[in-house]
Amino acid sequence: MTMKRLLYLGNGRQHTSVAKLDERFAGWGLEVDNYWAHAGQFPEKLTGYDGIFISGSPHAAYEDIPFINREHELIQEAAELEIPMLGICFGSQILASALCGRDQVFRRSFCEIGYKWLSVKEAAKTDKIANGLGSSVYMFVWHNDEVRADHPDMTILATSDLCPNQIWRYKDQPVWGIQGHPEITLEQSKIWFEENRTTMERDGADIDELNASADEATEAKTMLTKFTELIVKG
Repeated sequence: MTMKRLLYLGNGRQHTSVAKLDERFAGWGLEVDNYWAHAGQFPEKLTGYDGIFISGSPHAAYEDIPFINREHELIQEAAELEIPMLGICFGSQILASALCGRDQVFRRSFCEIGYKWLSVKEAAKTDKIANGLGSSVYMFVWHNDEVRADHPDMTILATSDLCPNQIWRYKDQPVWGIQGHPEITLEQSKIWFEENRTTMERDGADIDELNASADEATEAKTMLTKFTELIVKG
């Protein structure tokens, strides 16, 4: 049987991240094409892709930068082709910006950072990737930018006390944005926090506190595996 193909768009300053999510997608049965979008790498065409994953980034979706502008175009083309898409953090924000308007993303007055319980909405019960979350889900969140929760083409699936749009779906299409970071494992979290200690502390975090509250976030990770299953099953 031919493997389904996933386009992985890496938007970080490094080609691969601590989470190594591209490797996990491959381990779950997808053929992964990893493009370093941050460095201007994009496929010439979307033909043959069965799904797209969009990673986080130190940049903002509203910045006028060539790779961000190109990614907006790619997302819009993919939506027209009805290719399933999932974005995390910046990935969620640029999906919202491309599909719902650039004014949909804004800079918060202060950072939301830490492990939090998110309140899961009723709409998640019938959602294809969020239906395993229960009434609340625990995961790490870290963001200065945020996606507004008031667009008619968005279905809000989960919120936090400080952010009304933590997880959302675009219309009834297979397109999802997750503001938090379900991809980070407990083991990886220690490395990630230390690598980003200066930035996280500037954003108001206590690294010792983060390490103490760190969790595998197993339930949150079901969104990643369910997204993969959706692609595999077509």
